[in-house]
Amino acid sequence: MKLRSCLLAVLVATGGALQAKAAETGLAPIKAEIAKNHDRAVRRLQEWIRHPSIAAENLNFPGGADYLITLLKEVGFQRAERIDTDGKPGVFATLDAGAPKTVGVYFMYDVKQFDPKEWSSPPLAADLVDRPGVGKVVVGRGAVNQKGPESAFLAALDAFRTSGTKLPVNLVLVAEGEEEIASPHVGQIVHRPEVQAALARCLGVFLPHATQTLDGSVTVNLGAKGIIEVELTADALTWGRGPMRDTHSSFKAMVDSPVWRLVQALSTLVTPDGNTPAIDGYMANVPPLSAEDKAMIASAAKRLTEMQYKVASGAVKWIDDLPFLAALERLEAMPTVNIEGISGGYTGPGGKTVLPRKAAAKLDLRLVPGQKAAEALALLKAHLARRGYGDIAVNLTGGYDPTRTSADAPLIQAQISVLKRIGIDPVLWPWLAGSYPGYVFTEAPLQLAAGHFGLGYGSGAHAPNEFFVIESANPKVQGFDGAALSYAEYLYELAK
Repeated sequence: MKLRSCLLAVLVATGGALQAKAAETGLAPIKAEIAKNHDRAVRRLQEWIRHPSIAAENLNFPGGADYLITLLKEVGFQRAERIDTDGKPGVFATLDAGAPKTVGVYFMYDVKQFDPKEWSSPPLAADLVDRPGVGKVVVGRGAVNQKGPESAFLAALDAFRTSGTKLPVNLVLVAEGEEEIASPHVGQIVHRPEVQAALARCLGVFLPHATQTLDGSVTVNLGAKGIIEVELTADALTWGRGPMRDTHSSFKAMVDSPVWRLVQALSTLVTPDGNTPAIDGYMANVPPLSAEDKAMIASAAKRLTEMQYKVASGAVKWIDDLPFLAALERLEAMPTVNIEGISGGYTGPGGKTVLPRKAAAKLDLRLVPGQKAAEALALLKAHLARRGYGDIAVNLTGGYDPTRTSADAPLIQAQISVLKRIGIDPVLWPWLAGSYPGYVFTEAPLQLAAGHFGLGYGSGAHAPNEFFVIESANPKVQGFDGAALSYAEYLYELAK
């Protein structure tokens, strides 16, 4: 019996080695083809950046979805079609390679708004620029979030196609055009019967992502916070007090101000320092960090640097002057109530003595695992009404629940295996402090694993001078071709 067990162990180990060797053999023509197709693939990315879809501005719909469909068909998807929703359209695509296993892929084709005056390179020019200490980068809105990583994934698929190499897995791809407005209709895409049925056959869903930092390290995220985005509006017409139209500010001595009303209402949503949510019941379903999560964060803190986070956040101090580890724990454990912007009255040059009729504030509320988007919205409305602000309109513009995936899921273990094989020991992280709509895959009825994967580096998401590295100055950081190859390696690993 002992001999049989030993023989079985040898056979398993040998089989694993043969699979790894097969993957390496299969990668040789893919690597060569990626290099051969480099210029065309980079031009594909540049042209995609030059065709932005901006949901907040209703720009380029359904054109953005149709453009993506063209790209998907170019690299080998046999089926790629537009899925209409009550908002911006989505895309559903399949690539049947006749493989035993099927993998889901999530894309977004929309990008954030931009102000060209803030950019050193035009945001839609997609210029190739030499960035000191980084290398040659493409600059443009959507370069890293997410058209750069997604284009690298397309380049990998194109290399399989042009080399005549069979893809090791089948693919089911869903894309939306509203991620940057908190995905209000992503469920209408994913839960369409034929889309949901195709996804149900997948072992998990991943989002192509530039996961490397400037020093080449990689963090494997096991989830993400949820979010709701809302706009609060105080209006004299609905309040029944204040000016029924903008009027002279001298009347403030005898007339209420909707702007001050909004400011006072906002101040009830957080503690006086603005750092802790104070919405009634909002913190009730916020669990403390588990011992496993704390251990994961503590381990990560030894390998991450505080300066990385300060550069990324633009901050020089943390809330309450917390030490780095405590700040990281707060980043994970704490839901947020953030004011994105406030508008009302006159904001142009000089002064204008006016008493405005209305004012509005845009907020985002980040949710930790344990909270629900629908519940957060209901609590916000109830809180305002209970404090006498029931007249303030609360308009939900998008949102979704948090998401988590086990580190033991094959989708995640495949990431770890690929990274370790190429010499990267990844940092495991409980969940992104940011958000993406992974819940639509991880929650019922699909209940799939979901995550991010992809080598490469970029920065400036949602900010001026957003970029994605094309040719890296640091050998530890992959350029565009290395990012593309990482997706080929991941697909081989997922096929095992």
